[in-house]
Amino acid sequence: MPASLPMTAPAPHVDTALVRALHGDLDTSGYDVDGVEDLLGPVASAALHREQAVPARRVAEPLVTKDPRATLATLFLLGGVVPRSAIDRALPAVGTGGAERLGLVRSAGSGPDDEVRAAIDLRPYAATDASGDVRWWLASDLGEVATGSRLPADHVLGAGGASLTLAQITTRDPVTRALDLGTGCGIQALHTARHAGEVVATDISRRALAFTAFNAALNLRDAGRLDLRRGSMLDPVEDEQFDLVVSNPPFVITPHSGSAGVAVREALGDYEYRDGGRAGDDLVRELVTGVGSVLAPGGVAQMLVNWEHRRGQEWEERVGAWLDAAHERYGLDGWVIQREVLDPAEYAETWIRDGGTTPDREPESWSAAYEAWLDDFASRDVEAVGFGIVTLRRPGPDGGADGSPAGGDVVRGGGKRLRRLEEHSGSVRQPLGAHLGAVLAAHTWLATHSDDDMAVTRLVVAADITEERYLTPGSADPNVVILRQGDGLGRGVQASSPLAALVGACDGELTVGQIIGALAALFEVPAGELGAEVLPAVRGLVLDGFLVPAANNAG
Repeated sequence: MPASLPMTAPAPHVDTALVRALHGDLDTSGYDVDGVEDLLGPVASAALHREQAVPARRVAEPLVTKDPRATLATLFLLGGVVPRSAIDRALPAVGTGGAERLGLVRSAGSGPDDEVRAAIDLRPYAATDASGDVRWWLASDLGEVATGSRLPADHVLGAGGASLTLAQITTRDPVTRALDLGTGCGIQALHTARHAGEVVATDISRRALAFTAFNAALNLRDAGRLDLRRGSMLDPVEDEQFDLVVSNPPFVITPHSGSAGVAVREALGDYEYRDGGRAGDDLVRELVTGVGSVLAPGGVAQMLVNWEHRRGQEWEERVGAWLDAAHERYGLDGWVIQREVLDPAEYAETWIRDGGTTPDREPESWSAAYEAWLDDFASRDVEAVGFGIVTLRRPGPDGGADGSPAGGDVVRGGGKRLRRLEEHSGSVRQPLGAHLGAVLAAHTWLATHSDDDMAVTRLVVAADITEERYLTPGSADPNVVILRQGDGLGRGVQASSPLAALVGACDGELTVGQIIGALAALFEVPAGELGAEVLPAVRGLVLDGFLVPAANNAG
């Protein structure tokens, strides 16, 4: 890099006219997700997803002066240099000069052949959430692929895997006010702005908020609906209420106290985007137990977080205690889905590498940080770290989520409170947000419908449900019947013969009670006895979306 070019750059600047021109240039350049993958081809694209840039450089660099996609990909994705004239052709309305004024690039001079480097990462983004498809461009700080060095402490992360997951699992019902807590580059705020009247986005990092402002101006027609506030956790929104809270907080469990904390800070530094400054998983516990203070009645909070598995205590017991505290303080429903578990060594390796430190490049820093992480986990008897989805809901206007007083018993499949902790490490059908929202709505419906109400209800089998039967060779009847869900979490439920027969008869014509009566005669058992056996399972199937109320129900 020429000596005249600084090694770091300020966050991008919002000039409304220039940003609009930039949007137009990007829109016509072919520099979108499909365009870049088409340019690079499957091999180089796959390698770049693994943060290996060599194959992509071999494809793109020879085309820098010929193809705008190659120009912009080399510049913003691969950390390469391009001539000023190539930028002028790729971004004709903005030009290199406008890109410099926006803070996107740094130029070595004003001549057509002078080298230009990216000051920030600007990449195409495509995703599908519960509201539909989006196609944007996101600005963030240059990553290790582009810089070839360790990330700085104030690094603003782009839209990684966790960001995309959170966008996909978030419910997208229209809301009046939403909060994006720990907004980073603003990706959750952008998604949420599509269905919220007002979005408040908070972050402790001024730099992150600057990137959020730029990305909003670049991608939203009405960026003014975003209210950006600086501060830690819930401090910037104290005494306010929101219908939806989304958060990808700085949940990484990093050593902060004692010699282990000193060792990690000296070896790696602190990263604002991932380190919340709390010991262990205290930040997550504080958020889960405290977010109810800003949830409006009926409001939902959704977040991706880590939690510790400690020796001698099941993770469900430990995290369940957080849900109990949230319920005691604010009457919240709680649902936790553990998606992944790493042992302490795997966890340490993941997050040491995340900042750009590797054992071959910086062996002493790597070893010091690794030892410190293991020491920190050992001090709390941590055996593993879980990662997953937390969904919380504040009771409705009358007290409970179902309109009943808060504080009742836990009843799976309906009742005064939803308290659910489960593990699901298999594949899911994304976007998951609509399914999670449907389960919350089903819980509310079940809470207002007793078993007597259920008996006069007509149900239908959801369109994604299939049935698997396993038989011993030569047997006329199956040994096992599995009801399999194709959407959502892809659950499989083992069903008894009567339950399988009841589900098979749910076509919206007969009530549940009528079906039970017919099956009781078929199986030659009292209807009351059969109802007592299958109704709890039916309620569970309604909760998880296997069965849904028919449109022709009277009430």
